[in-house]
Amino acid sequence: YQRRVRKQWYQRRVRDRISHNRNVKMGGMAKKKIFKLAKGFRGKAKNCYTVAKPRVQKALQYAYVSRKLRKRDMRAMWVQQINAGSRQYGLSYSLFMHGLSLANVHLNRRSLADLAQTEPDSFAVCVRVAQEQLKQKAAAQRAATQTLAV
Repeated sequence: YQRRVRKQWYQRRVRDRISHNRNVKMGGMAKKKIFKLAKGFRGKAKNCYTVAKPRVQKALQYAYVSRKLRKRDMRAMWVQQINAGSRQYGLSYSLFMHGLSLANVHLNRRSLADLAQTEPDSFAVCVRVAQEQLKQKAAAQRAATQTLAV
């Protein structure tokens, strides 16, 4: 009886230690799948199930987060490229984008960044369109303030 109790206590202790190490519940992932995902890991993480399982779970978490971060990083890169291209023509990024929205030019940042890199002449036309719209807006605001002052 005492041996059985000790064995149960030890099994509970091991089970609790393993589940304590877990960050996300991944019920019933087969061992084969865990080892397949753990290929390339260092040390026991590639061939010892109790070590591999939490490492694989954490790797999957990092992969999920990184898919979101990649989109954020790409958008930031496109903004930098557009900013660099528009500043060559004396216009900041925010004014350039505002001018394009006033002109109803619906180009996304990815295509604008591509234009800035590969086709500078086409990008220059976009900048000119944005500058003209900004000038028209400024002239309209000036005219409105002059009529109010009179």
